[in-house]
Amino acid sequence: MQNDVISYFMHLISIDSESKNERAMIDALKKDLQQLGAEVDEDDCGNSTGGNAGNLYGYIPGNIQKKPILFCAHVDTVKPGNGIKARIENDTIYSDGTTILGSDDKSGIAEIVMGIKQIKQSGKDHAPIEILFTVSEEIGLLGAKHFDKSRLKSAFGYALDSHNVGELIIGAPSQNSFVATFYGKEAHAGVEPEKGLSAIRIASEAISATPLGRIDFETTCNIGKIYGGEATNVVPNKVVVHGEARSHNHSKLERICDDIKHAFQSTVERYAEQGGRLEISCDTEYEAFKVDEYSAVVQVAAKALKNLDIPAVIKTGGGGSDANIISAGGLPIIITGTGMNKVHTVDENIKTDQLLKGTAFVNELIRIYSAE
Repeated sequence: MQNDVISYFMHLISIDSESKNERAMIDALKKDLQQLGAEVDEDDCGNSTGGNAGNLYGYIPGNIQKKPILFCAHVDTVKPGNGIKARIENDTIYSDGTTILGSDDKSGIAEIVMGIKQIKQSGKDHAPIEILFTVSEEIGLLGAKHFDKSRLKSAFGYALDSHNVGELIIGAPSQNSFVATFYGKEAHAGVEPEKGLSAIRIASEAISATPLGRIDFETTCNIGKIYGGEATNVVPNKVVVHGEARSHNHSKLERICDDIKHAFQSTVERYAEQGGRLEISCDTEYEAFKVDEYSAVVQVAAKALKNLDIPAVIKTGGGGSDANIISAGGLPIIITGTGMNKVHTVDENIKTDQLLKGTAFVNELIRIYSAE
């Protein structure tokens, strides 16, 4: 294992780990956690998710009799994430522009491992530590969903999976995903188009009647994927639409999903006599969570940041993460920043000082929790 967080981060991002292909990362992290004295265990969630690796759980015994403290991060990256070639320029780490960088979430992993390593090397007494490195987070939090949350015994935890170090995200929304299939009637587009019914036209009209974008301060809706049709000379008889809605308010989330269904169904009804038909499903991906800003998990983090002269920014977020799933299992957890910037793009980058601050933050979290 490298001795400093920057070298360690550069090592981690050199390991390919797009979602469902995390085997090499999990194998590397097993060895690294064992070097820290952790008892490690990999679950079998890959069998359920279609991936080649499971979630990695680590437990480091402490010499202070307290419940453990949990640190969580995900090992997978979005595409294009293979063959990452990184460079450091003006104290900032970039890819070569053909791939993402992988700071989401390997910056979190690096800071967790190096923060714990510093505690171990200091010889200071510390409470037990739990570590959870999940797989397939980027494609629906699949690893966290399949992990046995009853294994976690911590008092509270931190998911390192946000932007600037100092961000303390104490709440995130619920998300529902919907899939709608619009059916029309095919015909030759040049010879007898009047005998057909365009599923693309029906879908277009339905989408135009759908509330999208920022609905209000805590609710959003988006259609992100559409596909259908076979050729320009065929009136298309099928179109599939994928979308999502998010809200911090359960009632609003249900209402927006009902509005989507109504918009789609009422549009299709106008074409029913011509053969128009709709199939639609709406499923809950994860539930919202909200932690009181005066709770122990937040106050320990705020104290750690103050000790490090890093401004604390307490807020709610708009994205889902493993914290949503772990929180639903009953363990208080917040999301914290690692320094990642412009994630999910080939312009992704991270400043080296953020990696250093993130590592110091993990170290200080363990120290403060252990001392209280």
